[in-house]
Amino acid sequence: MDADQAALAEEQRRLRELRVTVDLAASVIAQGRLPRAEAEALVAATRQRALALFPDKAPTFDLVLAPRFARLLDECAAEPAPTRGRVLPFRRVRA
Repeated sequence: MDADQAALAEEQRRLRELRVTVDLAASVIAQGRLPRAEAEALVAATRQRALALFPDKAPTFDLVLAPRFARLLDECAAEPAPTRGRVLPFRRVRA
């Protein structure tokens, strides 16, 4: 296996890990059994893991995955949103 194939295989492995991590976190939140603070902590941990796998992709996480998690939190978290101390690093756009 040459260097290009090894790099491609490593990136595919990291992508699979990210996909599993995000899907698992989303599933746990969607069950609706977590208090809001714990659900937000899970999102923060998922973001940390995503940035550990892909350090330069924070803007991509914030653009693609953060809105998905925000929707899940709004729909499925057991408590209303806190007024301060949000874990998620994005602004919510209301229509």
